[in-house]
Amino acid sequence: MYQILTLNKISATGLDRLPAEQYTHGNEIAQPDAIMVRSASMHEMELDQKTVAIARAGAGVNNIPVDACSEQGIVVFNTPGANANAVKELVLCALLLTSRKIVPAIDWCKTLKGEGDAVGKLVEKGKSAFTGPEIKGKTLGVVGLGAIGILVANAAKSLGMQVYGYDPYISVNAAWRLSRNVKHITNVDTIFQECDYITVHVPLMESTKGMINKEKLDMMKDGVVVLNFARDTLVNDDDMAEALASGKVARYVSDFPNPKAANMDRVILTPHLGASTKESEDNCAVMAVKELTDYLENGNIRNSVNFPACDMGVCQAESRIAVLHMNIPNMIGQITGILAAQGVNITDMTNKSRDKYAYTLLDLEHKPEAATIEKLKAIEGVLRVRKVK
Repeated sequence: MYQILTLNKISATGLDRLPAEQYTHGNEIAQPDAIMVRSASMHEMELDQKTVAIARAGAGVNNIPVDACSEQGIVVFNTPGANANAVKELVLCALLLTSRKIVPAIDWCKTLKGEGDAVGKLVEKGKSAFTGPEIKGKTLGVVGLGAIGILVANAAKSLGMQVYGYDPYISVNAAWRLSRNVKHITNVDTIFQECDYITVHVPLMESTKGMINKEKLDMMKDGVVVLNFARDTLVNDDDMAEALASGKVARYVSDFPNPKAANMDRVILTPHLGASTKESEDNCAVMAVKELTDYLENGNIRNSVNFPACDMGVCQAESRIAVLHMNIPNMIGQITGILAAQGVNITDMTNKSRDKYAYTLLDLEHKPEAATIEKLKAIEGVLRVRKVK
């Protein structure tokens, strides 16, 4: 019986896919085999030795201590693309809100309360303050062409915008999904220099932290609109405040309110609503459950942020073991040597690596003895050995 700890409210659409005869789940499990989480911070959490996997029902994993998990041989999954449509719709909403001055117009209309029959005249007199351009024919720059960026780019093109897209690491599958009418840019500075609207859809890493800064803002057109529905610290708040005050940036939209952004003028803030739709929460939960169950039951890894993808299908062999280890020379030789010395025949095997970590999955002709598992664990550089079956 596998035990799943849920740190947040996880959609029942996903949890209902955990077979009751194999799984229990709840928020008070002391020694979980795996953890499901949305936004709860896990950085101060002491992980049980029994825990082998964490699934984030969402894309970002900055609330999970990924490095510490890797060192303990804990596979961290996320659900890329599951919330993509929800974020795309909010980005499109932001494009319209910033172009047509809709938020100030709504706020102004609230001041008409109590004006009685004078409302009509006041509206005709006051509406000119809220005129704005159409987005059709304007240029949108999309920085990052992952699951969300591609949907935004394609949708904006359908709305009549000229769309520039930048992503030096775009996958083959993503490239196939991108409209051929989106202009693929090889230097991101071209987007900063030429676009009327700029939306950022990249993961938060050391290389992207503060990527929208004074240097890049100075390159932009006067009156540019910047949208951030990816991660808070991709934008340098002090530099953005200066650009807004000078008029270089006409509007800034962020889905991540913070003390600095909350005090800037001409900023539209939403309370991290990007994935806050029922459909998105259902999709994320279903994908997270599929990832966890396939890993727990078969040892397969898909959409992990710290270990390589690996798939040997449903386990049909008498036994299957998974070895999570450092990506160092002679590791495979040591693993297979120990199994051979113990008279264990390997019927199938795969080994994948990702940066400094690697993963070896082995199907065996018969179940290895406990002593054999202990010998594998004792290999220098082995992080965890799991008897899948």
